[in-house]
Amino acid sequence: MNRAVVFGTVSTVLSLVASPCWAADPANTQSGNTTTSETILERTPLTEHERARAGLWGLSAEEWQRYRTLMEGIRGSISPGTISPIEVLGIHARDEAERREYAEQWAVMMREDAERILAFQRAYDGAGRLLYPDESLIDVARLPQQTDSGEGLRRTDRVLLFARPDCAACDALLARVLARLDRLDGVDVFLTGIPAGDEDAIRNWAAERGIRPEWVTTRRVTLNFEGGALARIAPGRNELPVLMRRRGESVTPLSGSAL
Repeated sequence: MNRAVVFGTVSTVLSLVASPCWAADPANTQSGNTTTSETILERTPLTEHERARAGLWGLSAEEWQRYRTLMEGIRGSISPGTISPIEVLGIHARDEAERREYAEQWAVMMREDAERILAFQRAYDGAGRLLYPDESLIDVARLPQQTDSGEGLRRTDRVLLFARPDCAACDALLARVLARLDRLDGVDVFLTGIPAGDEDAIRNWAAERGIRPEWVTTRRVTLNFEGGALARIAPGRNELPVLMRRRGESVTPLSGSAL
């Protein structure tokens, strides 16, 4: 071994031991670095892209900088990347007034988005009636005539629920169906007793029963005007609520006990 190299290495170690920096508290040093990093991030000017995004969310540069800093910490580690800046700032609000402000802002945004979703759903339904006036949503001739096989529900099944407003039994069954939503492909709700085009009625009905706008956006839940669909799928079934199961191309009656 080269003695000069060894001697040089020992000298370096000794110089470090003699240095006053060795006496510094490691915990304080780490904390100081973290605080400095956060401060730098908070003071870093927004890029053009970030300014545009902040404007879309109705946030100031300071708010976006704080959101950016929070996402570098625990919030970014445990929340999905799709979490909104409003939710992040609201979760980490510094006082009750700030928390309420972000909550109200988020409620307005979600309400407006629900209106857009329902408007597009109505446009889609209208387009279907216009383009295919002689075709029904479901080909009744292809439906099997057997009853529920007793196999229960699978992850790939969709549940069809026929209900009406002001129906306690319908509400109770809907709650049980929604509780299984994470174990289904989705739920299709068909409402009777609401005039076609009455968007306020169907929106309020859904909101009062805890149907989240994001479920409708991703089509995990669809809201439909009944429009005679029950008579086509299950002739003679008039007493609501009615529960059906769609498995592939088969639609069969489903008992509430299967939930």
